[in-house]
Amino acid sequence: MAQVKRPLSPHLQVYRWGWHMAASIINRATGAALAFGSILLTWWLVALATGHEYFDIVQGYAGSIVGRLVLLGLTFALMQHLAGGIRHLIMDMGKMYDLKANTASARLTFVFSIVMTVVIWVAAYKVLGVM
Repeated sequence: MAQVKRPLSPHLQVYRWGWHMAASIINRATGAALAFGSILLTWWLVALATGHEYFDIVQGYAGSIVGRLVLLGLTFALMQHLAGGIRHLIMDMGKMYDLKANTASARLTFVFSIVMTVVIWVAAYKVLGVM
C-alpha cells in the first residue's frame, strides 16, 4: 500500500494571513522582548543598589536616544503582551471564537498597546517636567 505524502503541519501555504495570526506572533515576540527587558531592569536595579557613580552611568545609557528607543519598544511590548494576555484569558473562557470577534479583538490589542504606550510616555514626560 502506497503512503500518501501529507504536510506535517499546515502553515502559511494553507491559512490566509489575518490579524489573529499577527497578534499571536507579536504576543510571542513581545514575550521574548520582555525577557530581554527584565535583564535591563535587573541591571538598572543593581546599579541603583551599587551607588551614585554606577547608577549615573546606567542612567546615561537609558537617557540616550538609543536607550529611550529601547524603553519605548519595551513599553509597547509590555502593553501588547498585556493586551494579548487579556485576549487569551477571555478566549480561554470560551468567548470570541467567531471570526469577526476574534479579528476585532486582535486589532484591538494593537490599538490598545499603541494608545497606552503614548499615554504612558506623555505622562512620564509631564511628571519629569519635559513637556
